Amino acid sequence: MERPGPPGACGDRGGTERGLCPQVPELQKGTVRIRQPERVRGIIQALREQGVAKLQVISDFDMTLSRFGCNGRRCPTSHNILDTSRVISEDGKKKLKDLLHYYYPIEIDPNRTLEEKRPLMVEWWTKAHELLVQQKIHKGDIAQIVRESEAMLRDGFKEFFDQLHKNNIPMFIFSAGVGDILEEIIRQANVFYSNVFVVSNYMDFNDDGVLTHFRGPLIHTYNKNNTVLQGTGYFQQLSTRTNIILLGDSMGDLTMADGVPSVENILKIGFLNDKVEERRGKYLDSYDIVLESDETLDVVNGILRYILTET
Repeated sequence: MERPGPPGACGDRGGTERGLCPQVPELQKGTVRIRQPERVRGIIQALREQGVAKLQVISDFDMTLSRFGCNGRRCPTSHNILDTSRVISEDGKKKLKDLLHYYYPIEIDPNRTLEEKRPLMVEWWTKAHELLVQQKIHKGDIAQIVRESEAMLRDGFKEFFDQLHKNNIPMFIFSAGVGDILEEIIRQANVFYSNVFVVSNYMDFNDDGVLTHFRGPLIHTYNKNNTVLQGTGYFQQLSTRTNIILLGDSMGDLTMADGVPSVENILKIGFLNDKVEERRGKYLDSYDIVLESDETLDVVNGILRYILTET
């Protein structure tokens, strides 16, 4: 396998890639790895030339739009926020943590196939949701739970959401997390705009506002594709939006655009947050741009700025 260039390289061999990096200086950051710079340059150029009217953004949420860590500590995912909150009993917290310790290594194991992982992810999510239902969580507590958590969106999130909103670019968030929690995070950050659409695991509450179950279909890390979008018709409504910027942090996120009727150009940007050395090869094979241990949206914002500048 060809080794990528040194940190800071715009190309796979290092050095400034003329024609791409000067316009998007953020691609020279030390966190950036690109296996095929010529191809990436071509995609970015096509996105710019074909204009805003054809563009949409499809993104994962946890550890993609939200931060993976801060000051050496892990930031919580939307599930973690709930799992560790004051509304969960000590016994519940322990059981949820045990599930995490057992299943998370399986989720990120580069040596297991997706076929092996999928049923185990269904198992994990199902058990976790059943445990949460047992806690009789109140809908009215969710805003406070999020407020008290250490959830953080990546640096540069405001510019990112603002640019998309200002230019009427649809933003589709496809998350295996908890929809009610992640919506609240975005709302509290004051960027839940009208162009943002979320598909995730949502809670259902009874008339007393108590959690009774999670709405189907179940979305886990490795089934983010058209199978769980049946009935939403979201991508069909956007049939003219054939250019895509896709943001993810796992191999499962690569299928998020599968429901788009006819993709012309897609730029896949992957956040490699964990076990970087071990997983680098797979990410470089799968994503056009890989951002290693980068807690910002600088590169995404730089690309957007360039695309949205009138030619």
